[in-house]
Amino acid sequence: MARQIVSIVGGADVPSGVPYESVNPARPAETVATVLLGGPEVFAGACRAAAAARHDWARVPAPVRGRAIASIGRLVEANAETLARLVTEEIGKPYAESLGEVREIVDTCDFFLGEGRRLYGQTVPSEMPDKSLFTFRVPVGVAAIVTAGNFPVAVPSWYLVPALLCGNAVVWKPAEYASASAHALYRLFTAAGLPDGVLNIVFADGPATFAGLDRALGEGTVQKVGFTGSSEVGRSVGELCGRHLQSPCLELGGKNPMVVMPDADLDLAVEGALFAGFGTAGQRCTSLGTVIAHEDVHDEFLARFAAAVRAAKIGDPNGDVLYGPLLDRRFAERYEEYLGWIQPHHTVLPGPTGRMDGEGLYYHPVVVDGLRPDDRLFLEETFGPIVGVTTFRTLDEAVELANRPGYGLSSSIYTRDPKAVFRFREGVSAGMVSVNNSTSGAEAHLPFGGNGRSGNGSRQSGVWVLDQFTRWQAMNWDYSGRLQKAQMDVAEIVPDLGFRL
Repeated sequence: MARQIVSIVGGADVPSGVPYESVNPARPAETVATVLLGGPEVFAGACRAAAAARHDWARVPAPVRGRAIASIGRLVEANAETLARLVTEEIGKPYAESLGEVREIVDTCDFFLGEGRRLYGQTVPSEMPDKSLFTFRVPVGVAAIVTAGNFPVAVPSWYLVPALLCGNAVVWKPAEYASASAHALYRLFTAAGLPDGVLNIVFADGPATFAGLDRALGEGTVQKVGFTGSSEVGRSVGELCGRHLQSPCLELGGKNPMVVMPDADLDLAVEGALFAGFGTAGQRCTSLGTVIAHEDVHDEFLARFAAAVRAAKIGDPNGDVLYGPLLDRRFAERYEEYLGWIQPHHTVLPGPTGRMDGEGLYYHPVVVDGLRPDDRLFLEETFGPIVGVTTFRTLDEAVELANRPGYGLSSSIYTRDPKAVFRFREGVSAGMVSVNNSTSGAEAHLPFGGNGRSGNGSRQSGVWVLDQFTRWQAMNWDYSGRLQKAQMDVAEIVPDLGFRL
């Protein structure tokens, strides 16, 4: 029997809402959970509850908050297999990938638990005597976090862990189609002893969330917005925050390029393209968009890549497969639209396109050769198991092609030439560059994020994300017993600038 899930605000269930069924995409007739979706008032009310709880949480010493993060990591680790199986059941991600995703939460907790003792400020020398200057990191207040469902537990942890560690209260709105996974993660977080209201979870659809966020920003109960999702929605979120003089943390889509140089290890490049292009059924923001292969190796690379795709196993995510079903019906419908972008001048490999036989949301992997710089398939993100291929002559041309779509999340180059590596790194607009590795993959202690259509330059993970969830506060302490005016009462040493040997 499917579980029923409700929003939790201030530690209390919100028992009313519009029912929504989160289904197993491998068996769409099977309901994983029935979720009661709240309206704008539920979201705005959660922000008020967080605002009421944030001051007491901020007063908890940061090292103690770090111990709470440590407890979350241990709880997730102890429940790793159960959580991973739920992720596989709800969004169709192969179990091995789901287990890796859960491991990412543990890694994130392991990194940030120590930051509770390293939320460093600085003691700065003053230009005047008997005066000291200090800087402090202070919590922003309430963070409203909205996440997608392709990484239903790992990506939320990139927001929740540092936000809580820094002393903020949080309102989290996960994707509806990943509600059961999100609810399980919420329970693990609160089992670590978080006070009521410090972490709130709200289930709602997009329009209700946007309206609730608009209301909360107007009421002044939200000081930071984190959003992971499409570039289109991210633009709307950014505009809304801008009207309230806030800078959100936006992690958006990608059209991630992989450049294959003439000296590349082609077998390694094929392996990287297979994983980056079709892992999670191509439904990652870091999924490979276009292979940009040098004309001297294009044909050989394409032949090997098509053979690897043809041999790959697609099916039950509980088995040993490259990928399982698409996340949800809405993504299946959108993917079928992307297939309509294939033009007569394209060559489609390695076989049939469209939906595979069976009840699940399974789709054939597609490689499209002959992309041109003005093709929609070249310029737009295609969230699903489709990879484009084009050619280049010079590295400068490859960099220009890599940057042309206007996204700037992840990128990759396969080469043995260090000069090519650094020229590519210098020229590509992506926030992340991989060398002889796929466009997908992140580690908890490196900055993650993009530029252009992929985001607003904010970064997640590592110490860099601390700037999203803290504000710098400067303090000066004058113990001279008199008023010393900056830039006026400055101690000075007078040089003899006319001196000559």
